[in-house]
Amino acid sequence: MAGQVRVIVGVGSSLSALAAVRRAVREAEQRDAVLVPVAAWQPEDDPLRPLSELEHAARRRLDTVFEQAFGGYPRGVLLHPEVVRAEPGQALVAAADRSSDLLVVGAGRPGRVSGLRHGGVARYCRGHAGCPVLVVPATDLLDDPAGDLAPAAARCRTGLAYQV
Repeated sequence: MAGQVRVIVGVGSSLSALAAVRRAVREAEQRDAVLVPVAAWQPEDDPLRPLSELEHAARRRLDTVFEQAFGGYPRGVLLHPEVVRAEPGQALVAAADRSSDLLVVGAGRPGRVSGLRHGGVARYCRGHAGCPVLVVPATDLLDDPAGDLAPAAARCRTGLAYQV
């Protein structure tokens, strides 16, 4: 992948993360770029589950979010998915390690206490990334030019882009 244009996107559990994946695919298509979806996981996510199960759940999360956003992995876009044991913001900034990269993240869930505890992934990325960062709000699902996002948003139960 050296020398190739890349679009890195965080795969999370909010509607804004689903909107970010949709936007990242469009950006990758427009730029003829490699799409690098990143699913981060931590042992603290569920301290009683074995680490291999937590990593496997993160891998399933990648499949599920693309299934909900597009009905499967999009054709015509070169994908290099990454599953990383790290805090989400740190994993994304580490993946987007070139100034020519574009990092796409969801805006997160407003008012969430976890955003205060973790510092907010979007805020972390904006403050630490060495490349442009595009923060995508959940409302982008409604404004998507593809016009087929209502079914994807409707499949998201309780505001989650996927269930693990």
